[in-house]
Amino acid sequence: MVCDRCISVVTQQLQHHDLQVEDISLGQAIVSPEPSEEMLSKISASLKILGFELINRDKDKLVERIKNIIVELIHHSTQPEFHVLFSEVLSDRLHRDYGYLSRLFSESEDITIEKFIIQQKIEKVKELLQYGELNLNEIAWQMGYSSSAHLSNQFKSVTGISPREFRSLEVNNRKPLDSI
Repeated sequence: MVCDRCISVVTQQLQHHDLQVEDISLGQAIVSPEPSEEMLSKISASLKILGFELINRDKDKLVERIKNIIVELIHHSTQPEFHVLFSEVLSDRLHRDYGYLSRLFSESEDITIEKFIIQQKIEKVKELLQYGELNLNEIAWQMGYSSSAHLSNQFKSVTGISPREFRSLEVNNRKPLDSI
């Protein structure tokens, strides 16, 4: 789950299965009573229809937490957090060595954490470009890039077009966060 609507849909599904949702956040739900294996199977099936899946293995949960932290930092937090090292934040929050987290993420997702971060940042840049309130230098600074040239090069390598070309498009090419 990477957005409020996702959380809402999952909450509704859990309540539909007569579970009391005590707490729900990105990638985690605490419910009562404790669901049986049969109930988990039913919940899994109903969520799968909606494009969600239950994460049961500890390693899968950890990968999901990595994604959620990255999404939170990029899409749901204040400017100064873009200027921190993601490797340090992930290690600190997850109490694990970054090398281990990086290997686990790459094995699970077939993409490096760094590339995932770049994909997320580019989606945020697309959003900022569409708003049209900031120029490219301001966006580069806000997103933690060393320069607008660095941002432009990375943007073009990911999207195939320059930020200026993207801004002039009539139809946007933004992706939903949960499909990245």
